[in-house]
Amino acid sequence: MKLRYSLQAITVALGLCVASPGAVYAQASDAPASDAPAGGTKLSPADQQFIQDASKSDATEIAASRIALKNSRDPRVKKFAQQMIADHTKLSRSMAALAAKKGLATTPSADSALVGKLQTLKGQQFDEAYMEQLGLEAHQRAVDLFQQESQSGTDSQLKAAAARALPIIKHHLEMAQQLAGAMKGSSS
Repeated sequence: MKLRYSLQAITVALGLCVASPGAVYAQASDAPASDAPAGGTKLSPADQQFIQDASKSDATEIAASRIALKNSRDPRVKKFAQQMIADHTKLSRSMAALAAKKGLATTPSADSALVGKLQTLKGQQFDEAYMEQLGLEAHQRAVDLFQQESQSGTDSQLKAAAARALPIIKHHLEMAQQLAGAMKGSSS
C-alpha cells in the first residue's frame, strides 16, 4: 500500500540538505531493507504527522515567498524571499528520490488562509506581515517541529534528516530576526 504525502513534506521532513543535497539521497540508497520495505514504508503516526506538518510549512513558505517577490517594496525582503525559494526548491529536488525510496507519492499543500491573506497585502503592510508570520513565527514553529522529530522520531531516516535540517532552519530564523530588526530600525 502506497502512502500519499506532499513532495514538499518529504522535502522538508527528510532533510533540508541545501548544503549537501546528495546526502539524504545517499543515505536512502544505503539504507538497510528494514528501513524501506519493498511494499513501501511503515511510519509511526508521529512520523506521519511530522511529514504532514513539515509539508504544509514548506509549501506555505514557498508560496508566500513567491508572493513576496511581487508584493514587497523592500529589496531586503525580496532577497530573503528569493533565498527561501531557492533553498526549498533545492530541497524539493533532492528529496524526490528519497520519497520514491520510501514508497510515498507526494502532493504539496500550502496554508491557503495565510497565503490568501498575504496576496491581499502590498508594500509595507505586506513586508511586515510576511516577515512576522513567515519569517519569524513559521520558522520558530519549524525549528520546534524539526527539533522534536530529530530527538524523538522513530524512523531513522526522518530523524537523521530532521537533525540535518535543523541548522538550516535555525539559520533562516536568524536571518528573519535580523531583517525584522533592521526593518523596525529603518521605519523609526
